[in-house]
Amino acid sequence: MQKRKLGKSGLEIAPLMFGGNVLGWTADEAMSFKLLDGFVGAGLNAIDTADVYSVWVPGHKGGESETVIGKWLKARGGRDKLVIATKVGWDRRDAGGGLARAHILKNAEASLKRLQTDYIDLYQSHIDDPKTPIEETLAAHQTLIEQGKVRAIGASNYEAPRLAEALGVSAAKALPRYETLQPHYNLYERDGYERALEPLVLKENIGVIPYYSLASGFLTGKYRREADFKKSPRGGGIGAMLNERGLRILMALDKVALQTKSTPAQVALAWLIARPSITAPIASATNLDQLKDLIAATRLKLDADAIKALDAASA
Repeated sequence: MQKRKLGKSGLEIAPLMFGGNVLGWTADEAMSFKLLDGFVGAGLNAIDTADVYSVWVPGHKGGESETVIGKWLKARGGRDKLVIATKVGWDRRDAGGGLARAHILKNAEASLKRLQTDYIDLYQSHIDDPKTPIEETLAAHQTLIEQGKVRAIGASNYEAPRLAEALGVSAAKALPRYETLQPHYNLYERDGYERALEPLVLKENIGVIPYYSLASGFLTGKYRREADFKKSPRGGGIGAMLNERGLRILMALDKVALQTKSTPAQVALAWLIARPSITAPIASATNLDQLKDLIAATRLKLDADAIKALDAASA
């Protein structure tokens, strides 16, 4: 499968990342192993997780996803063929949050231990921390890079002004720069990324790996009425999208899926993959049928008319 460059990091990934938020949560360890085996077996190589996954589950402390990935890596091997991305900085209750130097260095060690690896390919600042100087955060990342524990760094949930400021600090202080951005972006949620972030990442050659690529499952088409919200633990957050615009998007997805003999989920992901600023969307699966759907999206090439129709429906 053809790889794409992650900014100027030297890392290359296939055009789809596996979203590890489900690992150890809605996918138990046995299913997680099957999903990761199937994903890598299809020629895909990038897995995204975070130290905070899945602290929202009663009884979890965060780090459950990394732990599952670590066990899988130990059992399967092939670490050098994979790009493992994780994050730091989101509030983990008792473990705290933020992007202060001490917190980054401490939590990087914890992530490495859970992942059972010597290095993290892409270490991301999970959420902006306005209380900590950007220079302090980047210097902490530099220490990890110099120690060989991190290969490249990225930003997640950063607004355009703060990302631009961070890039400026990197250049002025000779510090590592954020080579990737992980924004909330999909066929339904467009304006927040396209208005200011997209021009910036194109100008600066930043790799983009958007999350919620299927809008928490809405763009798969399985939520079309209120009764459908019970289909998954994330269904409760779908209601706001079940409006005139949302239904228009689903109709467009249905039409293109029929024309291309695919599915709405495949079309929604293929639309992201085709966008020039996007390196690879992040998507998760909790069973093997869902995984097959995601993988098939990497083989779906949308023509100009299909993209135009989807653009218009979601405008």
